[in-house]
Amino acid sequence: MAENQPERLVRIKNRMTSPTTLAEACEAVIAFIARCNETVSDDDFNRIALALFDFQFNQNKAFGNLCRSEKNTPAAVTRWESIPTVPTRAFKALDLTALPEAARPTVFRSSGTTQANRSRHFHNAITLAVTETALSNWFSENMVDESAGRLLFLCPNPSEAPESSLGHMMGVVAKRLAKREHRFVADAQWRIDGPAAVDYLHDVATQNEPVTVLGTAFSFVHLLDFISTEQVEFRLPAGSAAMETGGYKGRSREVAKPELHRTIAAGLGILPERILCEYGMCELSSQAYDGKLGQANPAPRLFRFPPWARARVVSPETLDEVALGQAGLLEVTDLANVGSALCILTEDLAKRHKDGFELLGRAELAESRGCSLMNLNHA
Repeated sequence: MAENQPERLVRIKNRMTSPTTLAEACEAVIAFIARCNETVSDDDFNRIALALFDFQFNQNKAFGNLCRSEKNTPAAVTRWESIPTVPTRAFKALDLTALPEAARPTVFRSSGTTQANRSRHFHNAITLAVTETALSNWFSENMVDESAGRLLFLCPNPSEAPESSLGHMMGVVAKRLAKREHRFVADAQWRIDGPAAVDYLHDVATQNEPVTVLGTAFSFVHLLDFISTEQVEFRLPAGSAAMETGGYKGRSREVAKPELHRTIAAGLGILPERILCEYGMCELSSQAYDGKLGQANPAPRLFRFPPWARARVVSPETLDEVALGQAGLLEVTDLANVGSALCILTEDLAKRHKDGFELLGRAELAESRGCSLMNLNHA
């Protein structure tokens, strides 16, 4: 059926010129992120998302083939909400990248205790520049205020964990906040050096310098268990904060988030309102936070992505957005995913709220209509 004139005009109005090179695409996203200090409209987001979709469709072979298998091409899409979504599991099976095989110096892999069946997200210098711009801006917006001075990372030095997107994030934070003293206190296997961490925190307390402690949930459990076992007692200075992220992956006993946060508050002396959660994954280039230091964060704590990423809670059967207050799978359209795929369907359950989303846990996924993108015969 021929496209009628009104539909054609809408499609043209909603588009900007598609970048022809990865460098152009990255420059466009970095410029958009810079503009997000101002107010950006949904139309602005829509135009750049559609342009990047067109670029990825043509430059990312695996992604383009998946879209063709669903008969969902740039010519047929006029809204960012209709950009084909890629399940995170696809990153385990396909090279979802616009980078040539010989030009992929960096790869981030999903966390796990084995090398098998892990997602792969490829980068080069220019896509990393976008990722670092995105994470630095949103981290500063949510996790930085005038109080917290020093930094303690409950993770390896990035050079010891080169395939960890979280480790890379921590390294970028350390570089961007280079005037703040910091220390990494885990080895390449993410084992916490309890004595080193406690010595650093004791010095912080003695010098009365606030500190931000950053780590995974299992890293906090190991640190707090060490403090309890060794019967260490101290109170961190006022203004100290904590950023907790990720799950347990079988690396420690599991602790429910409210209990973990109560233990952080009791064991380290950090006020509950200054304990924030970060949400991210190797398949994404942007992160969400469930609060902001220095602001009231009423319950339920809602996660929010930056203006260059949009989160939707969708039905696993139809991929349509659910109603407010309803639960579904979390889907994220992340403009900073320039070199891979914009729209990612996670395996995390979430509840939709007006001003963010509430994480509910991992989904036990059956094969759904949305996951038909995983028809690998077409990839």
